[in-house]
Amino acid sequence: MTPAAGGLRYAYNTNGMTSHRLDDALALLADTGYDGVALTVDVAHHDPFAPRLALRTAALARRLDRLGLGSTVETGARFLLDPRRKHEPTLVTADPAGRARRLAFLRLCVDVAADLGAEAVSFWAGVPAPGTDVSPGGTAWGHLTEGVGAVVAYAAERGVAAAFEPEPGMLVEDCAGFSRLAALVPGLRLALDTGHCLVSGDLTPDQAVLRHAGDLGAVAVEDMPYGRHEHRAPGEGDMDLPAVLGALRAVRYGGLVSLELSRDAHRADVLVPRALEALRRAERAGAEGFRDVPALHGAAPGSAR
Repeated sequence: MTPAAGGLRYAYNTNGMTSHRLDDALALLADTGYDGVALTVDVAHHDPFAPRLALRTAALARRLDRLGLGSTVETGARFLLDPRRKHEPTLVTADPAGRARRLAFLRLCVDVAADLGAEAVSFWAGVPAPGTDVSPGGTAWGHLTEGVGAVVAYAAERGVAAAFEPEPGMLVEDCAGFSRLAALVPGLRLALDTGHCLVSGDLTPDQAVLRHAGDLGAVAVEDMPYGRHEHRAPGEGDMDLPAVLGALRAVRYGGLVSLELSRDAHRADVLVPRALEALRRAERAGAEGFRDVPALHGAAPGSAR
């Protein structure tokens, strides 16, 4: 799907609306004018381990359709798999049983994405334990490549785009790491959180969009301060948001562009509309900046499906 009248399509991540029931959160997004939702599968919203998942997913798909909302599926729940260890186990956990639990969860999320008709499911590597060989070809990369390959293969069977997100501090934390992984796992897409480029890597956020236009499967654009992994609302960090949104328009990215503001659920009532207004203002400014870049207009769109 390409943007209507050349405009971008915006979504809001449910991890920033955990003080709202999911149904109420979706209604707020639709009423405010968002085009979709980035659904973080977690205990607060759409718990994958609660009873009747298939029936609940079918009901959610109908609700999204009635509201006219697209979706992506996010897998970054903090304590869903282990209530005592954040984000554990992962695809790079030393224990094979732990890696198998993460893989089973990711496959479950692919099923949810397929049943919702979501544009993509995004996931990340994890943090290797101290002492793990993290060199190219080492233990951590071997585990990661095996696990990511399994996710991509399963997602292809279900007709879902598998998008990998570089996360600061994890085994793959920047676009260079994604490129190395994508060379090992054909079919892998990029879940680009442009704010992460302010924390790690050698590309600015807009450079990352332009260089990886053909890889994009999912995009997030929340603000961040330089060097600190702190998700902030538009205008509260160091992101050149017009440049990023201008770059996304220039490459004709057609997927949802989401905000992940997990620390701001307490002010979602005011932040949801305010953030969308800020995004649209920045998009208009960015479109002016990229008006005279005709060479980009032939770039491959990044829509996931």
